[in-house]
Amino acid sequence: MCHVIVTCRSMLWTLLSIVVAFAELIAFMSPDWLLGIPRSDSSVGGVGVDAGEYRPSLGLYARCLRVGGGRGGGVTCGHYARTFGEVASGFWQAAMLFLAAGTLVLGGVACISIFTLCFQSILKKSIFNVCGLLQAIAGLLLMVGLMLYPAGWGAEKVAGYCGPEASPYRPAQCSLGWAFYTAIGGTLAAFLCAVFSAQAEIATSSDKVQEEIEEGKSLICLL
Repeated sequence: MCHVIVTCRSMLWTLLSIVVAFAELIAFMSPDWLLGIPRSDSSVGGVGVDAGEYRPSLGLYARCLRVGGGRGGGVTCGHYARTFGEVASGFWQAAMLFLAAGTLVLGGVACISIFTLCFQSILKKSIFNVCGLLQAIAGLLLMVGLMLYPAGWGAEKVAGYCGPEASPYRPAQCSLGWAFYTAIGGTLAAFLCAVFSAQAEIATSSDKVQEEIEEGKSLICLL
């Protein structure tokens, strides 16, 4: 018989697991990892009217640039690398593999976490503990990816955005975008989820829950 067990700690762990997975996915796909040197456009016609500054952005495999000068121009974003081999740096290729693997694991755990409302064990092992271990592994994969990413700042494409002084772990005139910080936050949150999974397991296997099961209740909600 399936017992639906809902506790504050288990629900918080489930929601946090889903949020972390989405945060890492969005950061991975975003072009806003590096913000390039501020640039200004002038309207055509020889008048030289400043149309305002903007900063191009460069991601792991995508970028954003302003297309067209003057006030009629607009920012367009897209993939600069159509194949894996066209990624700006070998370090970025390695970083993408680790980040993608970590995000994939987090996504799988996020899906499994939804079913923990009804199933608390698998093959006689606590599903919370298994998911917590997977989240810790994902956090390690993400950490390695984030450590490899700055090593690719010496790539030729990065120099075009950040200036010729760009080198590994030194972005020169570039600044870090929100995607990089989101990836770091998601990595820390992945480790938090791994720790919090133990609390979720304790909450769903408490004596109070067992008493509710013995009373024949199929829906158990506890604070």
